[in-house]
Amino acid sequence: MALEMFNLNGRRALVTGSTQGIGFGLARGLAQAGATVVLNGRAAEKTFAAAERLRSYGFTVEEAAFDVTDGAAAAEAVDQIEADRGAIDILLNNAGINRRAALHEQDEADWRAVIDTNLNSVFLVSKAVARHMIPRGRGKIVNTCSVMSELARPTVGAYASAKGALRMLTRSMCADWGPLGIQANGIAPGYFKTELTGPLADDPAFNTWLEGRTPNGRWGEIDDLVGAAIYLSAPASDFVNGHLLAVDGGLTVVV
Repeated sequence: MALEMFNLNGRRALVTGSTQGIGFGLARGLAQAGATVVLNGRAAEKTFAAAERLRSYGFTVEEAAFDVTDGAAAAEAVDQIEADRGAIDILLNNAGINRRAALHEQDEADWRAVIDTNLNSVFLVSKAVARHMIPRGRGKIVNTCSVMSELARPTVGAYASAKGALRMLTRSMCADWGPLGIQANGIAPGYFKTELTGPLADDPAFNTWLEGRTPNGRWGEIDDLVGAAIYLSAPASDFVNGHLLAVDGGLTVVV
């Protein structure tokens, strides 16, 4: 009975930014829990290739290539999924980029791109999906936040600003949509080896610092995030709303 609370059979999950890295890993995890996953990326060919990889494992996978920063495109894609394939029960907002620079050297276009991809896209896609969830009186929204939702480091001001605002957007979703049957929560990954963190992973000094700073003594592996994503997408979290779940090896609780 308890394990049934984590069963995603019969659920459809749209995962943005899911052609590689954390997004792909989380989509695979939701599929392993029984969900039909809809992969998303900007490039149709890359999105299809990622979907084919998951299908090769025997999972039920769909794809929807669209630019999450384009509100009209996002709304059209969501409406088409709902009309042609069925209800989106779970939305996992994962699309993200980082452009590293000290604030006084940050290019304006890079600043806007980071805010647009990491924050504005979540509002746009979530609004499009929520308009379908609200009449049904149910739905799960999971936002990939970050330890940078609460902390700051040099050269990641744009990213930290976006992720900090995303934490409050998640809480605002709870305030507005919780009474309408939707649970909106966030996952805050610590340091994981992905395309975004490549420059840090290649720096021996940073590796030494991180492993010494993190109580678990290591970088995160993408599989470390899967349990949190399943929990926040499943009936097990029906009374959890507006919460930010840190998956960081204890990084944010020690000094």
